[in-house]
Amino acid sequence: MCLDPAVTDPDLYKVIFENDRVRILEYRDRPGDRTSPHEHPDSVMVTLTSFRRRISAGGRQAEVDLPAGQARWLDAQRHSGENTGGTDTHSIFIELKEPRPAGLPAPADALGPSGG
Repeated sequence: MCLDPAVTDPDLYKVIFENDRVRILEYRDRPGDRTSPHEHPDSVMVTLTSFRRRISAGGRQAEVDLPAGQARWLDAQRHSGENTGGTDTHSIFIELKEPRPAGLPAPADALGPSGG
């Protein structure tokens, strides 16, 4: 099963740049929109609008409420999401294609963005 967000939700995710080192996705949704389960590699997310959403994976949920103009780290993860707020979401994902450095373990329970 393909879990590429540009394939699982092509109406929400759009590839705007790609080369051999990074892929950049633009994400837009409206209140009540939901994504199918999908995967992100290690990424940086930049919020262009303020938004509130629920991220779900493996029976766990995280509530995310972010202002516009934030840059957040996103550990590699599989999840689905729902816009639970009253505003449209507009964000950019800069997905890294290079592998995680040797000896740096990937968090097994990553869910949603982190501040660091």
